[in-house]
Amino acid sequence: MLKVGVLGAGHLGKIHLKLLNQSSKYNLVGFYDADKENSEKVAAEFGYTAYNDLDQLIADVEVVDVVTPTLAHFDVAKKVISAKKHLFIEKPITNTFEEAEVLIKMAAENGVKGQVGHVERFNPAFRSVVDRIENPMFIEAHRLAEFNPRGTDVPVVLDLMIHDIDAILSVVKSEVKSINASGVSVISDTPDIANARIEFENGCVANLTASRISMKNMRKSRFFQRDAYISVDFLEKKCEVVKMKDAPAQPDEFAMILQNAEGIKKQIYYDNPSVSPNNAILDELETFADAITNDTTPIVTLEQGAKALKIAKEVIANF
Repeated sequence: MLKVGVLGAGHLGKIHLKLLNQSSKYNLVGFYDADKENSEKVAAEFGYTAYNDLDQLIADVEVVDVVTPTLAHFDVAKKVISAKKHLFIEKPITNTFEEAEVLIKMAAENGVKGQVGHVERFNPAFRSVVDRIENPMFIEAHRLAEFNPRGTDVPVVLDLMIHDIDAILSVVKSEVKSINASGVSVISDTPDIANARIEFENGCVANLTASRISMKNMRKSRFFQRDAYISVDFLEKKCEVVKMKDAPAQPDEFAMILQNAEGIKKQIYYDNPSVSPNNAILDELETFADAITNDTTPIVTLEQGAKALKIAKEVIANF
């Protein structure tokens, strides 16, 4: 079991504390929260060990899980890496791409592993079909959330859209060519609704919409590729694959056949891959433990987290 400490005991920090405490791969040593009153409250309510000294907690563990506000990520992550401790850090990795580059360089120099909390990569619906997403040429992503004052310290792109940016970058094997975007501030100082059109060098186009002032929650992505359409509902944890193949000479009576103007016939096949229920946050934390124990590459590397942040920042710059 790896000795782990958590930095930050807010809403998400408490979830991480609970899961790490349950995990068979970690030994939860304790946590540190800059808000002393909150720290004492969490310790009293859940029985976790609260540290008053951040450096002491880092010294006492092998892995540090950073769940602080984004603006604090860089400073605490530098401390963690300098102490030669492995780093799990919530998304976005840092406030700026330049800060992320510094962390990547430091991690390599200190021989430690890092993983960024892009949790949708561990969503069971996405995992069920990710191997079938081969060469998507058009992607549509909608991520709509009801208003929650907790996330308004950052633009909606860094709060919500970055999830889809990371998921898309993980399946499109090409560099970004151009970005067009627009964003509107409605009730916050930063944009609450954003749309981005990301074009890749290989011709793939991704159209992303994110809103945090919607009347309903929605987290859906659709991937279109040659002869196939793949739909992922991250919220309902459902997925669907629709494939088209050349129609056989003698299709059975229930087959769905489409014929185009040239007379070419295609048969449509529907597939609803089975989705194994999981706890995505627990999975991301435990796969990081596996990467440390087995000396393998984490599923969401610091480099990938930095790339998602870079694209997100470029989207914001295009408003």
